[in-house]
Amino acid sequence: MTARSHQKRFESLLHEHRRIVFKVAGLYSRRAADREDLVQEISVQLWRSFGGYDETRAKFSTWLYRIALNVAISHARRERRSDSDRFEPLEMHHLETVGGGEGITEPDERLAALYAFIGQLDPLNRALILLYLEDRNYSEMAEILGISETNVATKISRVKQKLRGQVAGAATTGA
Repeated sequence: MTARSHQKRFESLLHEHRRIVFKVAGLYSRRAADREDLVQEISVQLWRSFGGYDETRAKFSTWLYRIALNVAISHARRERRSDSDRFEPLEMHHLETVGGGEGITEPDERLAALYAFIGQLDPLNRALILLYLEDRNYSEMAEILGISETNVATKISRVKQKLRGQVAGAATTGA
């Protein structure tokens, strides 16, 4: 494969799956400039790693998620260490980026609460819930995140339990 055809193939695959990159960046960066930087950082790492992509071992979307989430988690950890006040909770105005801007007409309080909850999660659990909401199976989540399927199931169960607790707490306080 020539260098030009290799680049064209990468560009085509990235264009086809670009929503994944934007969703990941939207969950890990709140400000538009930070999201743009993270999208760029993810894209650069994808290109650097593309030579090692083996379509017989994983679907492109699985491979892309793995790299994008690793870059985003590392980015979030660096940001938290360097400037903790730059990381703000996920709010309704962030839903446009996270959801790709499609199909969101009126904010739903339950959806806003869910995204606020997701925004409070640590980076690994945020990645896990993103994949869960994307209807990825446990095997694929485990492969993307580099953890066991049992660990995926346990973590999802704990996040769901935590969410149920917050919903029950909000219902009893009337909030």
